[in-house]
Amino acid sequence: MGGRTPQRVAEIAAEFVQLKVDVIATTGTAVPILKQATSVIPIVFALSNDPLGSGIVASLSRPGGNATGLSQLATDLAGKRLELLREMLPGLKRLAALGNAGNPVTAPEMLEVQSAARTLGYQIVTSEIRRAEEIPAVIESFQNHADALYLQSDPLLNTNRFQINTLALKAGLPTFSGIRDYVEAGGLMSYGPNFPDLFRRAAEFVDKILRGAKTADLPVEQPTKFDLVINLITAKALGLEIPPSLLARADEVIE
Repeated sequence: MGGRTPQRVAEIAAEFVQLKVDVIATTGTAVPILKQATSVIPIVFALSNDPLGSGIVASLSRPGGNATGLSQLATDLAGKRLELLREMLPGLKRLAALGNAGNPVTAPEMLEVQSAARTLGYQIVTSEIRRAEEIPAVIESFQNHADALYLQSDPLLNTNRFQINTLALKAGLPTFSGIRDYVEAGGLMSYGPNFPDLFRRAAEFVDKILRGAKTADLPVEQPTKFDLVINLITAKALGLEIPPSLLARADEVIE
């Protein structure tokens, strides 16, 4: 159910409640809307940026409600991503970060990015959008004021990833994110949880619930498999030389 508009999610949620389904599998962004529709039907999220911070669960060890699943660790991984970015771009001094103002996890993730950037001695400027129409002007504002662009792991940004990466490339900005899709769409590099693995593990949650386990008692689990993806085509277009040590650690290289 991920990637749909809130209105459409609400319509689907109402339909599921009417059908009295046994369990609903989804992504974290849809959970708040689903929980408004039902406090009874178990909800399993395959990935959520920050299930505790966004209020999806009462605690990670004991969710307490009708939703549980897997955390994407978006906030926790921000610092690791910037360390990889420093290895990729040793001359980096100015960093831009783009997020979605409508996503509740944006604020904590941006704070973590700012903190990690300051620790590494970077100047940082952040910008948050609410609509796709704002993207061109924001990226243009980064040009000549940043050496790279950090992209939040967010449905709005992901939906517009081709436009974002095209504009960023035109502005000479390498882009870095936590989602492989961004790199397939022309981004330079991504580091984050392996999504197929998270969805397979979500199926295990569904199986436990169908066998009688209570959602409230099933702890939220963390990713165990992470992927580093690098786009050599984009690197060449930006005139960048990828360090061999980084290439050797990459789980996937697009060329």
